[in-house]
Amino acid sequence: MHILLTGAAGFIGMHTALRLLARGDTVFGIDNLNDYYDVALKQARLAPLLQHTGFQFEKIDIANREAMARLFADHHFDAVVHLAAQAGVRYSITHPNAYLDSNLSGFGHVLEGCRAQKLGHLVYASSSSVYGGNTKMPFEETDAVDHPVSLYAATKKANELMAHTYSHLYGLPTTGLRFFTVYGPWGRPDMAYYSFTQKVLAGQPIPVFNHGQMKRDFTYIDDIVEGVLRVLDKPATPAQGGGAPYRVFNIGNHDPVPLLEFIGCIETALGRTAEKQFLPMQDGDVPATYASTQALRKWVGFAPSTPLAEGIQRFVAWYRQFHQV
Repeated sequence: MHILLTGAAGFIGMHTALRLLARGDTVFGIDNLNDYYDVALKQARLAPLLQHTGFQFEKIDIANREAMARLFADHHFDAVVHLAAQAGVRYSITHPNAYLDSNLSGFGHVLEGCRAQKLGHLVYASSSSVYGGNTKMPFEETDAVDHPVSLYAATKKANELMAHTYSHLYGLPTTGLRFFTVYGPWGRPDMAYYSFTQKVLAGQPIPVFNHGQMKRDFTYIDDIVEGVLRVLDKPATPAQGGGAPYRVFNIGNHDPVPLLEFIGCIETALGRTAEKQFLPMQDGDVPATYASTQALRKWVGFAPSTPLAEGIQRFVAWYRQFHQV
């Protein structure tokens, strides 16, 4: 297949591109290479992709309507894997326009391109953040998600609604994946596991929010990519009894880990003890996430399962090598 991959220089985008190329697909990657975090890391992710003859890259901002229209006019794609977005819960409180431009307008431009090409399948990144203030555990795709607690979460829920509309009106098969706290080598520096590792090695205290009373369903990057590819290969179909060719799945480890246990895994992998600074809950955050993975397993025969300790060991090994520490 010839795949358009947005966010190709991102954490999940790089790993997804490598897997697609390894199995023989051709990939046209786009990214705006913004400075939300170190651009050098994004460029380092791109470097191995650019060595593949089956990979093309163009610097494009999905929020640029004219550039996106030209992209779809000049190229034919069999499917789109849409991973580009402005990420981060807390950043959305201080920089809301970045989310309105990328996550709403940008996603609309992707949908319009898919509609114009009568594309075979659009797979896009949603987020566990859509569950917002839900307290019922584990989170299931049939749960109501009407109470987001951050603008980031609201934009991801809006993406699901927009995708459903295009599936309904134009028969465009769309599948949304609600990612649960993705981690691993080449990850984002703004994520806790990355910044904790950096601070522990530097002998600096780490912030422990909600006084450590947090749980997260950490999902290793290889599991995420396996889920993306399996879903990509099985386009959404109308639900039983009719409806739009639209699906949404959780993709998490089905194993919420307490924050202090998570920190313990990092300490073990580093062979050092973290100095902890206990703090209140941050605005926009939630105390726990926990993915039900039954629907994903039923649809594609797979659900994530990499143990956190193993995944953290792999990340720390990469971190030490990449940063030469």
